[in-house]
Formats: sequence, C-alpha cells, structure tokens
Amino acid sequence: MFDSLKDKISGFREDVEETTEEKAEEAADEAAEEAADEAADAETVDVGASGTAESEPEPAEPEPVEDEDDAGTSNNNGFTSKAKSFVRGEIVIEEQDLEDPLWELEMALLESDVEMSVADEILEGIREDLVGATRSFSADTADVVEEALHDSLLSVISVGQFDFDQRVAAADKPLVIIFTGINGVGKTTTIAKLSQYLEERGYSSVMANGDTYRAGANEQIREHADNLDRKLISHEQGGDPAAVIYDAVEYAEANDVDVVLGDTAGRLHTSEDLMDQLGKIERVVGPDMTLFVDEAVAGQDAVQRAREFNDAAEIDGAVLTKADADSQGGAAISIAHVTGKPILFLGTGQGYDDIERFDPERLVGRLVGDEE
Repeated sequence: MFDSLKDKISGFREDVEETTEEKAEEAADEAAEEAADEAADAETVDVGASGTAESEPEPAEPEPVEDEDDAGTSNNNGFTSKAKSFVRGEIVIEEQDLEDPLWELEMALLESDVEMSVADEILEGIREDLVGATRSFSADTADVVEEALHDSLLSVISVGQFDFDQRVAAADKPLVIIFTGINGVGKTTTIAKLSQYLEERGYSSVMANGDTYRAGANEQIREHADNLDRKLISHEQGGDPAAVIYDAVEYAEANDVDVVLGDTAGRLHTSEDLMDQLGKIERVVGPDMTLFVDEAVAGQDAVQRAREFNDAAEIDGAVLTKADADSQGGAAISIAHVTGKPILFLGTGQGYDDIERFDPERLVGRLVGDEE
C-alpha cells in the first residue's frame, strides 16, 4: 500500500543524508587544511626562536588588547565554524542544503497526487524543522530527517481525527450513518463492510437503500444484506430516499437495533436534484454522521470531489476504498487537510472483513519507516 510514495519519500531522506555527508567531508578537509597551516606557522616560529644568542631580537610590536568578541574573531581565523562543528561531530543544515532535495520531494508528492496546498504545507513543516538546526552527521542524520518527515506528514494527515468506535459507543441509539459519493466507488459494499465491522464489536445494524433511482440498486444491497443476515429496508424504484431511511430509523427504534446504515444515490455535487435529496434526508432524519466514500486510486479526483461534497453537504469523515491497490497515497494524505474532516476507514479488499480503521500514525510509519 502506497509503495510508490514510500519510495519517493525514502529518496528525499537519502538526498538529505548525502548532502550532510558532503558537508561533513568539506568540513573535514577544511579542518585538515587549517591544522596544516597552523602546524606550518608553529614550525616557522620554532625556527626563528633557535637563532644565536648574539643576534639582537627585533623590538616587538605591542600586542593589541583583545576583548572577548575580538578573541572570537581571532579564533575563527584558526578554525572555521564549520571545522569546529566537525570536531564536535555536528553540522548545521542550511537552507541551500535542502533546496534541491525539497524540490525533488515536492515533485514526488505532486506526482503521487498530493494536493498542491498540502504538499506546500508538508515542505514548510520539514523546512522549519531542519533548517538552521545543528545536527549530528553520524547515524543520527537519518533519524533527524525521518523525524522531520514524520511530524510534517502527520500534521496534515491527522486533521480532524476522531475515534469512530468511541463515538459509536457514546451515541444515543439508533445511530444513523448516511453514505454519500458518486456511483461506482464502492458505497454499497462499504456499508456491508461497516455492518460487519459493527457486528464484530457487538452492535446490531439495519441497512436502508436510499438509492431509489438506480436500476438494480435494491438487488445489489439485498445481496449483501442476505449474505450478512441483516435486515434491509427498501422501497420501490423511484421512491423517496428520505422516506426509506426514516422507515429504517423507525424499525431500529422498534427493534432495539443500534445503527442505521443508509445508502444514497450516487451523485455529483453539480446535480441539484440529488443534492436536494441529501438536504431532505438531513431535515427528515437528522443523521448523526455523513460519510463520503471514494476510491483511493482516484487520487486528485477523489480529493476534489471530497472538497466539493463537503462544501455542498457537509460531511463528517471519509472512507477510501481500493486502498490496497493504491501505490500513490495522494488522496489519503490530502483529503483530511482540504476538507478539515478525517479519513476514518480504508477498504483493503473484496471481503467483508477487508476494512481497517484509518490510523494516521500507522500510515506515516508506513511511509517514512519500515512498517508494512
């Protein structure tokens, strides 16, 4: 998962390490040159001191009195600040040291479908953490760069994050969750997966087919309901979606069902009729949570749709399907930042168990560390 992006981030880390190694070599050369010059100066002084006693010494010019600042300047003539850092096993990472690696990382992020404003924020976070800091150029260099990458990525990925399980546990029952998104991205399958996920945690659920306009929608969701032995509430094709979900809520209340999972028609934000349906569901049912579903492999398209859906009908979080097939990771990195709402789940396969809680820390670990 996200292997391509992981490789590109690893390339940035290697670029910075190479830069610091080059600086270390330069500092070592400078230190050696300064040491050689001082040794030569000392040898010249020794030769002068070994002259005959008959030789009258030249009158010495009075030494200027140095204050502490002047002494510091004089010392710098002996060893440059870079050489001193080398002696201490340290090196200062400067803006120009990161210029090329950061440019390469920016291109890598954009090529991986990371939204431009998100890429900019990631780069700025890395720059603030590294530039001007004195770092060990031993094995610690890799750790320092990894930490900067980790912190910057996490800051954009974890925006708005909340504990889904905790919210379900604390909510009055029945909890009503509505799923939105365009056709073909896996909304209905995600509903089935969430039903299984909730069942494994002790919560009962009922499915409601609010996608009343698409031919075959009832049959599709009914197949999932039958496979999972769940109750399905549906109306005839062309019925009122809000009425379907309202009936599901009444069924849940009468039968002590914990969660209502409501499908809706696949829609674009530009479709006023479909967006009006969401508004009516909001008025009639008042869902506790609205989740946007899209494919991780859709990349920038998914990011743009998430932004537009959130603008048109505010979402509470997102689910990304086909995450197991996504080598780029741009949508996973960008959606929370551009909407201010978290990614909650990743779909990772075709089975009902192939869904996992989205963990920003784990994702960042996958991208910058050795975690699979």
